[in-house]
Amino acid sequence: MKEILVLYYSHRGSVRALAEQVARGIHQVPGAAARVRTVPRVSTVCEAVEDDIPAEGPPYVEVRDLEECVGLALGSPTRFGNMAAPMKYFLDGLAGPWVNGTLAGKPAAVFTSTASQHGGQEATLLSMMIPLFHHGMLLMGIPYTEPRLNATKGGGTPYGASHVAGAEGDARLTEDERELAAALGRRLATTALALAGAR
Repeated sequence: MKEILVLYYSHRGSVRALAEQVARGIHQVPGAAARVRTVPRVSTVCEAVEDDIPAEGPPYVEVRDLEECVGLALGSPTRFGNMAAPMKYFLDGLAGPWVNGTLAGKPAAVFTSTASQHGGQEATLLSMMIPLFHHGMLLMGIPYTEPRLNATKGGGTPYGASHVAGAEGDARLTEDERELAAALGRRLATTALALAGAR
């Protein structure tokens, strides 16, 4: 069984809900499994703010998760058209894996959630791609051969899966958002298995 790392940060639950659907899509591909991980919050002061082990949900990511995966799905809420600080902080600390080429040649996909329809989803997805390009990853999105991409009234972009949470931060995904996230997971898993078999 080949594992694809689904790594996310979620503040109010929307990105976690997307991560679960991406993982569902990965599990639908024979021979693939999702390894779901998260990152801790960061503090504006120099002190630890989170326990070493999360109280609930998946464990925190470790470098070995990156080493052992054959693909990566990366998710973060939008912060002014960019990824949230906890995810950026984690990525900024990956000099060792970058030097070692840990992620080079592996496929990756990204996903996000915003409060509004035009809250910077695509800018955030693109901002998350940039460090992955530096790691030598092969980025993929959702093609328009997925019919729901043309029909969605909520989230879903060709750059990656997304969710529109609204002003109240509703973490419930629409059917289109769920299925587009799962489609992204299936596409990532299928590609990851094909590339892993070619190595």
